[in-house]
Amino acid sequence: MGNSTSAATDFTNTATANQIKETISDHCVVIFSKTTCSYCNMAKKLFQDMNVNYTAIELDMYENGSQFQDILHEMTGGRTVPRIFINGNFVGGATDTQRLHREGKLLPLVHQCQILRGENSGKPCSLP
Repeated sequence: MGNSTSAATDFTNTATANQIKETISDHCVVIFSKTTCSYCNMAKKLFQDMNVNYTAIELDMYENGSQFQDILHEMTGGRTVPRIFINGNFVGGATDTQRLHREGKLLPLVHQCQILRGENSGKPCSLP
């Protein structure tokens, strides 16, 4: 017989991965963040200064935040925060996002998403 704990963990990981993927696909800008992280705060401030709506998932506020980070590591190759997604695509962390902004590439990515979605960025976050 199989190990029921492992099966339960696999199910939880799959459900969490599906939640993450759904959130990323439902919002133009998603920042997986921690409230105490200065790089996360820098990234959120960048979007605020550009008047761009974003969805922040504060991993330190979730009981299973480390599980989120494990899945994000599988998806992006990194476990650090912030993990920033624009238009469903991983763009990097805070310094990567700052670089895109300096190069004039960040706002066009956001606008492309807003146009495709008809400015659906106000949709509430699907995670608990």
